[in-house]
Amino acid sequence: MPADDTCRIDRWLWAVRIFKTRSLAASACRGGHVRLGDTVVKPARDVRIGEVVTVRDGLLERRFVVKGLPASRVGAKLVPDFCEDRTPPEAIEQVKAARVQQVLARDRGAGRPTKRDRRQLDQLLGGG
Repeated sequence: MPADDTCRIDRWLWAVRIFKTRSLAASACRGGHVRLGDTVVKPARDVRIGEVVTVRDGLLERRFVVKGLPASRVGAKLVPDFCEDRTPPEAIEQVKAARVQQVLARDRGAGRPTKRDRRQLDQLLGGG
């Protein structure tokens, strides 16, 4: 890690488990899905403690505050030591509701749900 307490944004996103791989984090940066403050950033941009990182994940914009710079990927229990999730709970609920509505919506004349469809609905709605 550099001596001036900075870390590449793609590396930080991977280390705090926002993305599964570092290449996915870099692709999100190149695609314009990651911002520091109000600026879209490239993967090599350095991130510092206290900065606000915004990541667009489909319909959801997640906001994180950088609390620390890990030396390598951290365990799930240690993630709160390095970032604080400031995503509004209303936004998360709105996205969940949109996903449920998408699954529940059936085309007119499509007939009854299949066994597989029924299992997916039950799993989504927490019934089994």
